This record gives sequence, C-alpha cells and structure tokens, in this order.
Amino acid sequence: MTETSERIARRSVDKFAQRRAELAESTLQALSELGYARTSLREIAQKSNFSHGVLHYYFTDKVELLTYAVRKFEEVCVTRYDEAVAAARSADELKRGFGAAMAGTLRADASMHRLWYDLRNQSLFEAAFRADVLEIDTQRQAMIWRVVERYAELAGGSAVVTRQVAYAAFDGVFQQALLHQLAGEEGASDALSEDAGALLGRLVSGG
Repeated sequence: MTETSERIARRSVDKFAQRRAELAESTLQALSELGYARTSLREIAQKSNFSHGVLHYYFTDKVELLTYAVRKFEEVCVTRYDEAVAAARSADELKRGFGAAMAGTLRADASMHRLWYDLRNQSLFEAAFRADVLEIDTQRQAMIWRVVERYAELAGGSAVVTRQVAYAAFDGVFQQALLHQLAGEEGASDALSEDAGALLGRLVSGG
C-alpha cells in the first residue's frame, strides 16, 4: 500500500468513527427519553439527522448501537469524581466535594443515569449486553473506590468494607435519589449530597 492510499484509508476510518460517534449521541438522546424497550432503530433515526438505512450501515442492530452509545457516555462518566479527589486537601473537603459532585450529576444527567440502570436491568435478560455492562460496572466500582481510598488516606483511617460493598452502597443511595429526582421532588439532589458524605464517613474507620 502506498503512502497516499494509507492516508486515504486512515481518513475513511476516521470518518467512519466520527459518524458512529454522531449516531451514538443521537441514540443516547432518544433512549434517555423512551428507554430501551420502547425505542426502535426507526425511532432513533427520527430523532437524528440520519436515515434508518444509515443506522443499519454503521451498526448491525439496536444492541450494538446501544452498547456503543453507552460506552461513549461512560468514557466521561467514570472520571466524574476524580476532580473532587484531586482537589481535596482534607477529609471534610473531600466529603463535601464528592457529595456536591454526586448531586450535580444527578441534576444534570438524570435521564442518562436512568438509561444506564435500564441497560443494566436489560442485561439480566439479554446476554448480548452482559459483558459490556459488567465492564462498565467494574469501571464505576473503581471510580467509587478511588474516592473511598483517598478519603481514608485524608482521614488517617482505612476502609471497613470491600470495594464491591462500597460501590453497592453508593449505587443504592444514588439510584434511590434518582427515582426521587425523576419524580420531581425538590431537594432530592441536596439530600443525596448529604447522604453521600455521611455514607463516605461510615465506610472508613476514623471517618
């Protein structure tokens, strides 16, 4: 292959990847509104600038499109608390910063979080989702554990639970807050901020 043909091939690959990313963004918007079960490729196409045929060209089916779209969203999400971890200079500062970050993403990205829980539930029934969901769940677990470890370091203590238990605890608190947020309850995000900080303290000795 000549240098010119290699450049052309690379541009073709880049354009293909760019188009898939654009489709993924449109997919996330449609799925966050309707949910997995109620959204077809045709409905996704109607909410985007792409035809039904174009969707089929770039993705073999709805499962491939959905998992690709959620993965793109998670690339950003799995580092959402790292800034609070890096900025904190005391245990109390991290507790406040982490709680505020949790509350912020609840307010800003409620529909996307709802989509994540929808996909995770679907993976209990659809094996095609399972590997991707487990990988994303592992990344989310690591994200929470970075917070717990740093808090323990700042508090001069140590975690009193495993990383799996810590993740399950925060995931449960967040999902409950999400339900209240979606129900339109005022103060749901503020309550989450307080609960997240309090829970962080309970998971670490001396916290």
